Amino acid sequence: MHELFSDKAPVWKPKLPNGELLYFENFWSKKEADLLYKTLDSEIPWRQDPITIFGKTYPQPRLTSLHSINNIPYSYSGITMNPEPISPILLHILLKIKTVEQYEFTSVLLNKYRDGKDSNGWHSDDEKELGINPIIASVSLGAERFFHLRHKKIKKERHKIKLAHGSLLIMGGEMQHYWQHQIAKSQKQIDPRINLTFRKIRA
Repeated sequence: MHELFSDKAPVWKPKLPNGELLYFENFWSKKEADLLYKTLDSEIPWRQDPITIFGKTYPQPRLTSLHSINNIPYSYSGITMNPEPISPILLHILLKIKTVEQYEFTSVLLNKYRDGKDSNGWHSDDEKELGINPIIASVSLGAERFFHLRHKKIKKERHKIKLAHGSLLIMGGEMQHYWQHQIAKSQKQIDPRINLTFRKIRA
Protein backbone atom coordinates (compact mmCIF):
# COMPACT_ATOMS: atom_id res chain seq x y z
CA MET A 1 0.00 0.00 0.00
CA HIS A 2 1.51 3.30 -1.07
CA GLU A 3 0.48 6.71 0.21
CA LEU A 4 0.26 8.73 -2.97
CA PHE A 5 0.22 12.32 -1.81
CA SER A 6 3.27 13.49 0.12
CA ASP A 7 4.13 17.01 -0.99
CA LYS A 8 2.17 20.26 -0.68
CA ALA A 9 1.66 21.10 -4.36
CA PRO A 10 -1.60 23.05 -4.93
CA VAL A 11 -2.66 20.60 -7.65
CA TRP A 12 -1.38 17.06 -7.83
CA LYS A 13 -1.87 14.54 -10.65
CA PRO A 14 -0.36 11.09 -10.09
CA LYS A 15 0.40 8.69 -12.93
CA LEU A 16 -2.03 5.79 -12.58
CA PRO A 17 -2.76 3.06 -15.14
CA ASN A 18 -6.27 3.20 -16.62
CA GLY A 19 -7.41 6.27 -14.76
CA GLU A 20 -7.06 9.98 -14.14
CA LEU A 21 -6.85 11.58 -10.71
CA LEU A 22 -6.54 15.25 -9.69
CA TYR A 23 -6.11 16.34 -6.07
CA PHE A 24 -6.41 19.92 -4.80
CA GLU A 25 -5.40 19.80 -1.13
CA ASN A 26 -6.45 23.35 -0.22
CA PHE A 27 -9.28 24.04 -2.65
CA TRP A 28 -11.03 25.96 0.12
CA SER A 29 -9.28 27.85 2.92
CA LYS A 30 -9.75 26.56 6.47
CA LYS A 31 -12.13 29.42 7.24
CA GLU A 32 -14.24 28.69 4.15
CA ALA A 33 -14.21 24.94 4.80
CA ASP A 34 -15.22 25.43 8.44
CA LEU A 35 -18.24 27.49 7.36
CA LEU A 36 -19.23 24.99 4.67
CA TYR A 37 -19.04 22.11 7.15
CA LYS A 38 -21.10 23.91 9.79
CA THR A 39 -23.79 24.93 7.28
CA LEU A 40 -24.09 21.52 5.62
CA ASP A 41 -24.14 19.71 8.95
CA SER A 42 -27.16 21.72 10.10
CA GLU A 43 -29.06 22.22 6.82
CA ILE A 44 -28.80 18.87 5.01
CA PRO A 45 -31.70 16.40 5.61
CA TRP A 46 -29.52 13.45 6.60
CA ARG A 47 -30.91 9.91 6.42
CA GLN A 48 -29.72 6.39 7.20
CA ASP A 49 -31.01 3.79 4.75
CA PRO A 50 -30.90 0.02 5.33
CA ILE A 51 -28.42 -1.82 3.13
CA THR A 52 -28.44 -5.54 2.28
CA ILE A 53 -25.11 -7.37 2.13
CA PHE A 54 -24.95 -11.13 1.45
CA GLY A 55 -28.63 -11.49 2.28
CA LYS A 56 -28.49 -9.62 5.59
CA THR A 57 -29.86 -6.12 6.11
CA TYR A 58 -28.06 -3.53 8.26
CA PRO A 59 -28.29 0.22 8.84
CA GLN A 60 -25.92 1.85 6.34
CA PRO A 61 -22.68 2.76 8.23
CA ARG A 62 -22.95 6.49 7.48
CA LEU A 63 -25.61 9.14 6.89
CA THR A 64 -26.50 10.20 3.33
CA SER A 65 -28.46 12.75 1.32
CA LEU A 66 -28.99 13.12 -2.45
CA HIS A 67 -29.63 16.47 -4.16
CA SER A 68 -30.01 17.20 -7.86
CA ILE A 69 -30.79 19.74 -10.56
CA ASN A 70 -32.81 17.34 -12.76
CA ASN A 71 -34.71 15.39 -10.05
CA ILE A 72 -33.54 11.99 -11.36
CA PRO A 73 -33.31 9.26 -8.67
CA TYR A 74 -30.09 7.31 -8.06
CA SER A 75 -29.76 3.62 -7.18
CA TYR A 76 -26.77 1.81 -5.67
CA SER A 77 -26.30 -1.29 -3.48
CA GLY A 78 -30.03 -1.99 -3.57
CA ILE A 79 -30.91 1.53 -2.37
CA THR A 80 -32.94 3.96 -4.49
CA MET A 81 -32.69 7.59 -3.44
CA ASN A 82 -35.07 10.30 -4.60
CA PRO A 83 -33.25 13.63 -4.62
CA GLU A 84 -33.90 16.85 -2.78
CA PRO A 85 -33.40 20.11 -4.74
CA ILE A 86 -29.94 21.66 -5.03
CA SER A 87 -29.70 24.20 -2.21
CA PRO A 88 -27.89 27.56 -2.48
CA ILE A 89 -24.83 26.29 -0.58
CA LEU A 90 -24.57 23.18 -2.77
CA LEU A 91 -24.81 25.34 -5.89
CA HIS A 92 -22.10 27.60 -4.42
CA ILE A 93 -19.81 24.57 -3.99
CA LEU A 94 -20.61 23.30 -7.49
CA LEU A 95 -19.79 26.65 -9.11
CA LYS A 96 -16.40 26.63 -7.37
CA ILE A 97 -15.71 23.11 -8.68
CA LYS A 98 -16.61 24.21 -12.20
CA THR A 99 -13.72 26.69 -12.15
CA VAL A 100 -11.44 23.64 -12.58
CA GLU A 101 -13.78 21.00 -14.08
CA GLN A 102 -16.47 21.90 -16.65
CA TYR A 103 -18.23 18.51 -16.57
CA GLU A 104 -22.04 18.78 -16.52
CA PHE A 105 -22.65 17.64 -12.95
CA THR A 106 -26.36 17.25 -12.17
CA SER A 107 -26.39 15.67 -8.73
CA VAL A 108 -24.50 15.43 -5.46
CA LEU A 109 -24.50 12.51 -3.04
CA LEU A 110 -23.46 13.60 0.46
CA ASN A 111 -22.07 11.22 3.07
CA LYS A 112 -21.60 12.03 6.75
CA TYR A 113 -19.10 9.84 8.58
CA ARG A 114 -19.91 10.37 12.25
CA ASP A 115 -16.79 8.65 13.60
CA GLY A 116 -14.16 6.06 12.68
CA LYS A 117 -16.74 3.26 12.68
CA ASP A 118 -18.61 4.85 9.78
CA SER A 119 -17.26 3.69 6.44
CA ASN A 120 -17.86 3.01 2.74
CA GLY A 121 -16.71 -0.39 1.45
CA TRP A 122 -14.83 -1.21 -1.75
CA HIS A 123 -16.81 -0.09 -4.80
CA SER A 124 -16.72 1.68 -8.16
CA ASP A 125 -19.09 4.46 -9.15
CA ASP A 126 -20.16 2.52 -12.23
CA GLU A 127 -23.96 2.45 -12.03
CA LYS A 128 -25.64 2.62 -15.44
CA GLU A 129 -27.20 6.02 -14.61
CA LEU A 130 -23.68 7.51 -14.58
CA GLY A 131 -22.81 6.44 -18.13
CA ILE A 132 -19.43 5.26 -19.41
CA ASN A 133 -16.31 6.71 -17.77
CA PRO A 134 -18.06 9.25 -15.53
CA ILE A 135 -16.24 12.09 -13.81
CA ILE A 136 -16.70 12.22 -10.03
CA ALA A 137 -15.76 15.32 -8.03
CA SER A 138 -15.30 14.59 -4.33
CA VAL A 139 -15.20 17.33 -1.67
CA SER A 140 -13.92 16.59 1.86
CA LEU A 141 -14.87 18.64 4.92
CA GLY A 142 -14.11 17.89 8.56
CA ALA A 143 -11.83 15.17 9.90
CA GLU A 144 -9.18 13.74 7.58
CA ARG A 145 -9.79 10.18 6.38
CA PHE A 146 -7.73 7.91 4.15
CA PHE A 147 -9.13 7.31 0.66
CA HIS A 148 -8.01 3.83 -0.46
CA LEU A 149 -7.63 2.85 -4.12
CA ARG A 150 -7.01 -0.53 -5.73
CA HIS A 151 -6.79 -1.61 -9.36
CA LYS A 152 -9.16 -4.42 -10.30
CA LYS A 153 -6.56 -6.32 -12.35
CA ILE A 154 -3.09 -5.08 -11.34
CA LYS A 155 -2.77 -6.31 -7.75
CA LYS A 156 0.29 -4.20 -6.89
CA GLU A 157 -1.58 -1.00 -7.72
CA ARG A 158 -2.94 -0.18 -4.25
CA HIS A 159 -2.71 3.36 -2.89
CA LYS A 160 -4.14 5.69 -0.28
CA ILE A 161 -4.54 9.46 0.01
CA LYS A 162 -5.27 11.38 3.21
CA LEU A 163 -8.12 13.68 2.20
CA ALA A 164 -7.71 17.08 3.85
CA HIS A 165 -10.39 19.42 5.20
CA GLY A 166 -11.35 21.67 2.29
CA SER A 167 -9.85 19.43 -0.42
CA LEU A 168 -11.17 18.43 -3.84
CA LEU A 169 -10.47 15.08 -5.53
CA ILE A 170 -11.51 14.50 -9.15
CA MET A 171 -11.65 11.00 -10.65
CA GLY A 172 -11.89 10.73 -14.43
CA GLY A 173 -10.89 8.71 -17.46
CA GLU A 174 -11.47 4.97 -17.03
CA MET A 175 -11.13 5.18 -13.22
CA GLN A 176 -14.56 3.71 -12.43
CA HIS A 177 -14.03 0.82 -14.86
CA TYR A 178 -10.61 -0.30 -13.65
CA TRP A 179 -10.41 0.89 -10.03
CA GLN A 180 -12.27 0.52 -6.75
CA HIS A 181 -12.13 2.89 -3.78
CA GLN A 182 -13.21 2.92 -0.14
CA ILE A 183 -13.20 4.80 3.16
CA ALA A 184 -12.22 2.08 5.62
CA LYS A 185 -13.32 1.71 9.23
CA SER A 186 -10.86 2.87 11.88
CA GLN A 187 -10.52 2.02 15.56
CA LYS A 188 -9.04 5.46 16.18
CA GLN A 189 -11.07 8.28 17.71
CA ILE A 190 -12.01 10.35 14.64
CA ASP A 191 -14.19 13.46 14.48
CA PRO A 192 -17.06 13.67 11.95
CA ARG A 193 -16.44 14.18 8.23
CA ILE A 194 -18.76 15.31 5.44
CA ASN A 195 -18.05 14.17 1.88
CA LEU A 196 -19.82 15.47 -1.23
CA THR A 197 -19.54 13.53 -4.50
CA PHE A 198 -20.78 15.44 -7.53
CA ARG A 199 -21.77 13.38 -10.57
CA LYS A 200 -23.94 13.41 -13.70
CA ILE A 201 -27.00 11.17 -13.38
CA ARG A 202 -28.88 10.31 -16.57
CA ALA A 203 -32.48 9.11 -16.88
